Amino acid sequence: MRAAEPLWRPSETRKNEAPVSAFARRAEKLAGRSLPDYDALHAWSVEDREAFWSLVWDFCGVIGDRGERILVDGERMPGASFFPDARLNFAENLLRGSGNGDAVVFRGEDKVERRLSWDALRAQVSRLQQLFRDRGLKAGDRVAAMMPNMPETLAAMLAATSLGAVWSSCSPDFGIQGVLDRFGQIEPTVFIAPDGYWYGGKAFDVSDKTATVLDKLPGVKLALIVDYLGNAQEAAAKIDRAEAYDEAVAGYEAGELAFERFPFSHPLYILFSSGTTGIPKCIVHSAGGTLLQHVKEHRLHAGLKPGDLLFYFTTCGWMMWNWLMSGLASEATLLLYDGSPFHPDGNVLFDYADAEGMTYFGTSAKFIDAVRKAGLKPMESHDLSTVETISSTGSPLAPENFAFVYEGIKKDVHLASISGGTDIVSCFVLGVPTLPVWVGEIQAAGLGMAVEVWDDEGRPLEKGKGELVCTRAFPAMPIGFWNDPEGEKYHAAYFDRFDNVWCHGDFAEWTEHGGIVIHGRSDATLNPGGVRIGTAEIYNQVEQLPEILEAICIGQEWEDDVRVVLFVRLADGVTLDEALEKTIRTKIRTGASPRHVPARIVAVADIPRTKSGKITELAVRDIVHGRAVKNREALANPEALDLYRDIPELST
Repeated sequence: MRAAEPLWRPSETRKNEAPVSAFARRAEKLAGRSLPDYDALHAWSVEDREAFWSLVWDFCGVIGDRGERILVDGERMPGASFFPDARLNFAENLLRGSGNGDAVVFRGEDKVERRLSWDALRAQVSRLQQLFRDRGLKAGDRVAAMMPNMPETLAAMLAATSLGAVWSSCSPDFGIQGVLDRFGQIEPTVFIAPDGYWYGGKAFDVSDKTATVLDKLPGVKLALIVDYLGNAQEAAAKIDRAEAYDEAVAGYEAGELAFERFPFSHPLYILFSSGTTGIPKCIVHSAGGTLLQHVKEHRLHAGLKPGDLLFYFTTCGWMMWNWLMSGLASEATLLLYDGSPFHPDGNVLFDYADAEGMTYFGTSAKFIDAVRKAGLKPMESHDLSTVETISSTGSPLAPENFAFVYEGIKKDVHLASISGGTDIVSCFVLGVPTLPVWVGEIQAAGLGMAVEVWDDEGRPLEKGKGELVCTRAFPAMPIGFWNDPEGEKYHAAYFDRFDNVWCHGDFAEWTEHGGIVIHGRSDATLNPGGVRIGTAEIYNQVEQLPEILEAICIGQEWEDDVRVVLFVRLADGVTLDEALEKTIRTKIRTGASPRHVPARIVAVADIPRTKSGKITELAVRDIVHGRAVKNREALANPEALDLYRDIPELST
C-alpha cells in the first residue's frame, strides 16, 4: 500500500537557502533555459557533463589549475578522462580553513574528548609532512593505516596525500590475515597503527597483531604507533622497526605546509572490496575524481555550508570514512566517534549530537533499526534541534524505519537514504534537500550520474525491478585495480554484463515519485521458479515483527530449482515455534507476495556480517551448499558461519 503523502517536505525557506538551489540558478545561465525542478537540473547535468562538472568545480571552490579541457573520450567507459590538464592537491583542498574554530571534534568510547582547531590540525599535518618527507616518502608510495577513527588518522592521511602518496586504511579490529590480505597487496612504505582501541567498554591491545603484520610487510620504512590506550611508547619499544607517533613528530616545528599539485587522475586512495568471495580487490581512486564527487555530494545533496557540524558513524575500513573526511573541503567541522554506538546504550550518538549541535547525523540502516527495536525514542529524550539531516546507508532502510525516524527521532528533518559503494567511494542515488521524502524511497539519482534500471536484455525500465546501471562516465570511477595492468579485473567487475555501461550489482526499481528502491545486491537475489526477488523485500516485512531482531535470506539449490531459506535471529525469550513460523509467512505473503514466502525458516544465534556491518548472504549461501568461504577474515564475526553448516532442516 503506497503512502498518499510524503513523510516530509522541505519548507520554502529551506528550499531557497539550499546550496543546490543557488547552483541551479547558475546552471540555468549555462544551459540557456529554465531548469524549474530537480528532474530538469539532473537531466542537464547528464546531457552536458562538461558544463556541469565545470560548474561544480567553480561553485564548490576547488583549489587548483583547472586547465582547458574538461572531458576527453567522454563516451568511453572505462576510458573517459575528466579534466586531463588540471593540477590540484587533495590535502590543500581539505585544509582550506584557518583560525581557532573547530576543524575536528573527537569522542572516544572511553570518554576521551578532544578538539582540534583548523590551525592545530594544520600544525599536526605540517609535522607529519616533514617527518614523511625526511623518511623518503614519495608521490605514489603507499601509506597504510590500521587505525581507529581519530584525529591522528585524519592528519596522517592529509600529510600523506599532500605529498602525493596513496592512502589506504582499515580498522584495528581486523584480524591479522584480513590486514595482510589488503595491505600485503599494495606494499606500503609507511604503516600506522594504535597501541589499541576501545569497544563495548573494553580496551583491546593490538601490539602483538601489529608486530606480526609488520613482520609480513618488509617494504615498510616507517612504522608509527599512535597513543590511545596510554601504551604507545611501551608498544613501540617491543615492535621491530616501530616508533611512537608522538616522539617521532616531536622533533619538528609546525611550519608552512607545502602542496605539490598533481594531475586530476593522480591516485589518492586504495579501497578494498569486502573480500567475502576471495581476496579483496584493491580499488584505486583518483584525487580529482574523489574530491569533485565528494564536494558535489556534500554541498548539493547534503546541503553542507561552512561551519556545519558533519557526523557519520564509520570506521576507517569503510568508504564512509573517506567521504566524511572530505567534509573539510566544504569548511564543515568533522565530528568523529570511535567505539560502539551502543555503549553504554543506544543514546550515546544522540548525546553527542546534542552536546555539539550536530547538523548532519550520518549512520547505518541497522543502527536506526536497532534504536527502534531497543524501544528508544530520542525525540522525547533529546533536543536534536540543530540536526537538519539524518542520513542512512550500508543497507536498504526499511519502510518502517523511515517512519520511525519521523515518529521517534525528529519530525522536521531531511531523511536522506543514500546508496553507492566502495567501488565509486560515493553514491549513485542519494538525498536531495529540496525534494520531499517518501516512505521506503531514496529520493533521486545523483547529479551528473546517468543512473538507469535495466532488464536482463539491457533495456531501460520505467517500472519493475532490474539492474542499477550508469550509462555515462563520471569522475569518481576508479582509475583501476591495483596489480591489474591490463584492466581485465576492473573490466570484469563492472563492464562485462553490458558493454560500455557500468553495472553496479544492485537490484533496483524506480518509484512513481521519481525515487528509487534498492532491493538488495543482484548477486544475492533469489530466483524461485525463475522469478527474481530482492532479499530486502523479505527483510522489510519480517524485521517489522517484534519477535525478530534481524534476518538473512538465501536461495538454496533444491530439486532443480531454488527455494527461499530464511534465517532469523530472535529476541530474548522467543522461540521459533509453529505459531511464529505462521506469523512470519503470513507477514511476508501479505506484505510482499506469495513468491517471497520462504520454504524453510531457521532460527540462528548470530548473523555473519562484514567489518562495515553488512550482512553476508553470499558467504551463508556458500556454507549452506558446502562450499568454502574464501576469506573469513573479511568478516567481523566469522565464527557465526559455523552456525549455518549442516543444518538438518535444510536436508529435506
